[in-house]
Amino acid sequence: MKSRQFLHSLFKKDGLSPTELQILVPSFRAVQLEKGDYLLKEGEYAKAYYFVEQGFLRSFAIDTAGNEVTTNFYAAGQMVLDAASFLLQQPTREFIQASEYSLCWALDFGRFQELFDSIDTFRNSGRSRLVQDLLALKQRSIAMITDSAKDRYLGLLANQPDILQQAQLKHIASYLGVTDTSLSRVRREISKGQG
Repeated sequence: MKSRQFLHSLFKKDGLSPTELQILVPSFRAVQLEKGDYLLKEGEYAKAYYFVEQGFLRSFAIDTAGNEVTTNFYAAGQMVLDAASFLLQQPTREFIQASEYSLCWALDFGRFQELFDSIDTFRNSGRSRLVQDLLALKQRSIAMITDSAKDRYLGLLANQPDILQQAQLKHIASYLGVTDTSLSRVRREISKGQG
């Protein structure tokens, strides 16, 4: 049986009381993924959302030419959620895949609704996480339009350096909206500037 200490620590930071933690934490189930396993595939319904205790995952969509385009990365301590599929209960247009062995904790949709309605602190922390994710998505979509490839890479380096250590270069390139060659050029430029 996997330890739930990770969840206790996570939600304690959100201000949940010991009593609320006793109700919330047992509602999660452990999900172990091997490298290459899918948490969610295009066309499926997100029936749970997850917190990553260990590992690294990537979400991606398939473009009109059949290429994988990375839409997000998820490292330890982060929430993994396809919000539209989960909250609206509609088929997803993305894939979520483990890039390495990963241990996640899942909260199923029905239980989520019960807890969201009954525990104010959980509801408030959930709303706060969703707002943070929405703001990050908005900032990323604006950066894709207004920032150069170099600036997008530097932003990733400053704000999410773990991605640069854990993700494959081709996935980072697609996430930044550049080719592998362009990303290599940007990285060389930056390393020359630091030398």
